[in-house]
Amino acid sequence: MACSVTSTALLYSSNPRASASAAAIPKLSSFSQSTIVPSSSSFNGLRNCNTLVSRIPHSNSSRTNKSRSFVVRASNEVPLVGNKAPDFEAEAVFDQEFIKVKLSEYIGKKYVILFFYPLDFTFVCPTEITAFSDRYEEFKNVNTEILGVSIDSVFSHLAWVQTDRKTGGLGDLNYPLISDVTKSISKSYNVLIPDQGIALRGLFIIDKEGVIQHSTINNLAIGRSVDETLRTLQALQYVQENPDEVCPAGWKPGDKSMKPDPKGSKEYFASI
Repeated sequence: MACSVTSTALLYSSNPRASASAAAIPKLSSFSQSTIVPSSSSFNGLRNCNTLVSRIPHSNSSRTNKSRSFVVRASNEVPLVGNKAPDFEAEAVFDQEFIKVKLSEYIGKKYVILFFYPLDFTFVCPTEITAFSDRYEEFKNVNTEILGVSIDSVFSHLAWVQTDRKTGGLGDLNYPLISDVTKSISKSYNVLIPDQGIALRGLFIIDKEGVIQHSTINNLAIGRSVDETLRTLQALQYVQENPDEVCPAGWKPGDKSMKPDPKGSKEYFASI
């Protein structure tokens, strides 16, 4: 169902950097074989809330293989779930200071929630950014760092952090905001809208080995859920610690998991 043009257009109507008219906004793209790549000629960034679906090739594993792997190792195009996350080094703002952030420094140490948002000083964005900051301790407790990214400069990030929440600002945050002024990070994660020069609301969960294990991409008018991000992270950590089990829909810590075979799964189905 299409979003209201009026309500969505408000997202950038008061931002001095958003000068493109609604008529100039391109349409949604068709997808590549294995990942979502908005094209300059076919993206409807503000007017459409179409569901984005990526295609993952099916495994050709033999039915007689007793040691089946449920871990996808993708190839061809990156980033895609199952591939190494593209590394980057960039300036960021944290604790009202300018710092350097390098993604590869977390490999072998922590999980990473990497999320992109369109622009500073907008409307949906601060609700997401502050929501993740307010729940930061919950992610820290499961050995996870949060990194926010937009195409704004560190000076814009700093000014926004120094603005009170009650007036649309962020206040102090518990994690860094990264500056992607060259748009190279957004491009490498395939979330950049070329004609608008801003990123979609992409979110990636990267494990301690530096592999992307989960991704979601929302259109510009749709905010993300901290609860669902944390739940998905916990499910990922559970199956990595218990590789002979899988997590069914809505799984949360303490819920019953499932054995991924015809016989073992019956125990789960019999219990629900």
